[in-house]
Amino acid sequence: MRTKRSAHRKRRHWGRLIVLILVAAAAAALGWFWLELQPPGTGVQKDITVQEGQSLNSVFQSLQKDGIIKNAKVLDLYTRVAGKPAWYAGTYSFDSGMSADKVLSVLNDPEQAKAGQVSVTIPEGWWAKEIAARLAETFPYTQEQFLQAWNDQQYIETLARDYPFLNPDVLANPDLRVKLEGYLFPETYQFSPDSSIDDITRTFLNQFAKVWNEDKARFEASGKTVEEILTLASIVQFESGSSSDMAKIAGVFENRLAQGMRLQSSVTVCYALYEQFTDPTACETQYDIQSPYNTYLNEGLPPGPILNPGREAIEAVLNPESSSYLFFVADIHNVRSNPGKVYYAATFEEHEKLMQELGLVIE
Repeated sequence: MRTKRSAHRKRRHWGRLIVLILVAAAAAALGWFWLELQPPGTGVQKDITVQEGQSLNSVFQSLQKDGIIKNAKVLDLYTRVAGKPAWYAGTYSFDSGMSADKVLSVLNDPEQAKAGQVSVTIPEGWWAKEIAARLAETFPYTQEQFLQAWNDQQYIETLARDYPFLNPDVLANPDLRVKLEGYLFPETYQFSPDSSIDDITRTFLNQFAKVWNEDKARFEASGKTVEEILTLASIVQFESGSSSDMAKIAGVFENRLAQGMRLQSSVTVCYALYEQFTDPTACETQYDIQSPYNTYLNEGLPPGPILNPGREAIEAVLNPESSSYLFFVADIHNVRSNPGKVYYAATFEEHEKLMQELGLVIE
C-alpha cells in the first residue's frame, strides 16, 4: 500500500510540474510576443510607400526591413487577433519609436499620406458618371474619357485577365449603361497626380478585389454571379435610409424574387431615367418608363448595378435578414422627426394600410 501511495504522490508531483512548465512556457511566449510588438526605438525615420493592391503582410515586411517594427509576422498575427485594419495606398512617415497600434492607425488614415499624392473620396451610392465627373476635376481627363474606358469591351477583356470577378461575357450585355458600374468601389483614395485612366480604374478594382477575396466563399455560396450580387446590393444601397435597414431590405427583395414577384423598386426607375433624372420624386411617378432597368415593368434583376454600392450593402446581400416581409415603405413625410424610418409588411393589404397612414399613394 505504501508503494502505491508513493507512486500516486509522484504522479501528482509530475502533473503539477508539467502544468507549471506549460504555464511558464505560455507566459514566456506571451512575454516574447509582447516584446516583439514594442517599438525598436532605434531612432530610424522613414517614408514608406504603400502601393495599390499591396497586401498588408507585404507592408509589414517593408516596415520590418526599414527598422520601423521588430517583427512583421508578429504584427500580422496581432492584427488577426485584434482585428485587421484598413490600409491605403500612399506615402507615409514612420519612426521606430511608434507603437504597433500607432503604426496601424497611420496606415488606416489616408489623410496622413504625404504631399504629392492626390486624395479623392468616392462616396457610397454614386453613379459611374458622377465618379467620372469628380475625377475629371482632379486629373487631365474628361468625364467622357473615363466613361468611354469603362464601357470599352476590349479594355474590359484586358482587365478581366487580372480581375477574375469581371466576366467579359456578362459585361458585353448591350443593355448596360456603364459596364463597370458597381465595381468602382467607394473609398478615399490616394493617387499620383500623373495617374492614367488605367491606373485609376485598377485602383478601384483593387479595392473591390479586397472585399471580394475576403467574402469569396459567401459570394460562391450565394448561388448568384458577382454581377447579380452587385446589382442587388446597388438597389439595397439606394433604397436604404441607413445601414441598419440593409439586411432586412435585402431579405424583402430575396422573398419577392423567390416568389416570382417583380422587385418594383422606384430607385431602378431613377436609373432608368438617367439623363432625365433631376428630381427624385420623378422616380415615384414614372413607373411606366420603357427601360430594361425599370423593375416595375420587368421581372427579376435589372441588367446590372444601378450605382456603386459600399461594403455594408454587399454584406447585406450576402447575408440577408430572413423574414416573411414582401413590402416596405419609407416614412418620407416625417423626415425631421423620424428620418428614413422604414416600415415592413407581409401582405399587400398591410402595405396598403401603411401607405394610407403615411399619406402616400399607391400607383
